[in-house]
Amino acid sequence: MDADTDDAAAVRAAGPATAPFGLYIHVPFCATRCGYCDFNTYTAGELGESSSPHAWAQALDGELAAAAEVVGGVDVSTVFVGGGTPSLLGGEGLGGVLGTVRRHFRLADGAEVTTESNPESTSPEFFETLLAAGFTRISLGMQSAAPHVLRVLDRTHTPGRAVAAALEARAAGFAHVNLDLIYGTPGESDGDLRASVDAVLAAGVDHVSAYALIVEDGTALARRIRRGEVPPVDDDVLADRYVLVDEALRDAGFDWYEVSNWARGEDARCRHNELYWDGADWWGAGPGAHSHLRGTRFWNIKHPARYAAAVAAGELPVAGHEVLGDADRHLEDVMLRVRMRSGLPAATLRPDELARAADEVASGNLVAGRDAYVLTDAGRLLADGVVRRILA
Repeated sequence: MDADTDDAAAVRAAGPATAPFGLYIHVPFCATRCGYCDFNTYTAGELGESSSPHAWAQALDGELAAAAEVVGGVDVSTVFVGGGTPSLLGGEGLGGVLGTVRRHFRLADGAEVTTESNPESTSPEFFETLLAAGFTRISLGMQSAAPHVLRVLDRTHTPGRAVAAALEARAAGFAHVNLDLIYGTPGESDGDLRASVDAVLAAGVDHVSAYALIVEDGTALARRIRRGEVPPVDDDVLADRYVLVDEALRDAGFDWYEVSNWARGEDARCRHNELYWDGADWWGAGPGAHSHLRGTRFWNIKHPARYAAAVAAGELPVAGHEVLGDADRHLEDVMLRVRMRSGLPAATLRPDELARAADEVASGNLVAGRDAYVLTDAGRLLADGVVRRILA
C-alpha cells in the first residue's frame, strides 16, 4: 500500500480534527498472553525478531508526524497510552512516548494524560518518573483479588500487588488512579468479588472500571470452556455481580457515569473515554489502533513489523476505513449515550423512537428527565436490550 490508496486518501480528506481531540497510543507488547484477551498484542516469542520496542517507537514517531499534518493545529485534550502492557516500556520509555507526542502536537492546558500499567511491572520509581514526565492519571489492571480467579484469567500478578501499586502511584503524587475489575469469572464467588471490591476501596483510588467477563472466540479461555475444563459464564450471575459492585461502590462514595465506570467526583472521570462516548475526534496511533475523524473511522495495520514497514516507507499505516452515514451515526449515538449517566437526549430520537423510549420508561428501564432519558438501576442491567428496542 502507499499514501495514495483509497484508505489513506479518505483519512487525509477527513481532517482537520475538531476539538476536543484525543490521542490513543497502542503499545502492542505483553510479557504473557492472558487467557481471556483478544486484543492486538504480542509476546516476545510471538514476534521473534520481526519487531521490537525500538522499532515500534520509531514508527510511532513517524505516524504521529503524519497524523499532525492531517488533523491540523488542534490542541490535544487527552492522551491515553494503552495496550498491551505499556508499563513494559518502563518509566523512561513511557516518558519518551509522551515526548514524541509533544514533538508533534500541542497539549491543551490541563490535558489528561493516562497510561495503563500492569501492577507487576511498576514500582515507586516508575510512578515518580511518569509524574515528572507529565502523566496525570494511572490505570491499573487488577481484575480480582482472588488467587484462583487470577489463575483462570491467566493473570500473572499476585493478588495484593495491584493495591500496592495503586498506593505507590498515589504516594508518588497521582491524584487520579483507576483500578479495573472483571466480574463473573468461572469459579468466582460473591465473597471473592466482595473481597476484590474491598481491596479496591482500601487502595483509595478515585475511579473504578468493572466489566463482565466476555469470552471471545479464539481465546484460550474459550477453548477451556469448550473442552469443559471450566464452566461457562452465567448471565444471571453476571447481573447479580454487577449489582454487588454497584452497591458497594456507591456506599463508598462513588457514582456511575457510564454503565461500567464509577468515579469519586466529576473530576475523577476518564475524560479520554468520554471523548469516545461523545463521538468526538481522536487519532489512534500504533499497530491495529482505531481512529475517528469527523465521521470517518479508520484502523491501522495490525502486525507491528508490517506497521513499522509502512511508516518507514512514508505511508499512512492505514488498513481500512469506513465513512459513517447518518443512519450509522444515529445508531452509534443511541448505543453510546444511553449507557451514560448524562442520558440519551430526547432531541436525538425520531418520533417512533420517542414512543419506544416511553415504553421503556413504563417498563422501569428508563427515567425521563427534562431533556434526556437515563437508565434506571434495573435498566443498566438491560442496557443492550433497551437500545435494541428503541432502535427497532
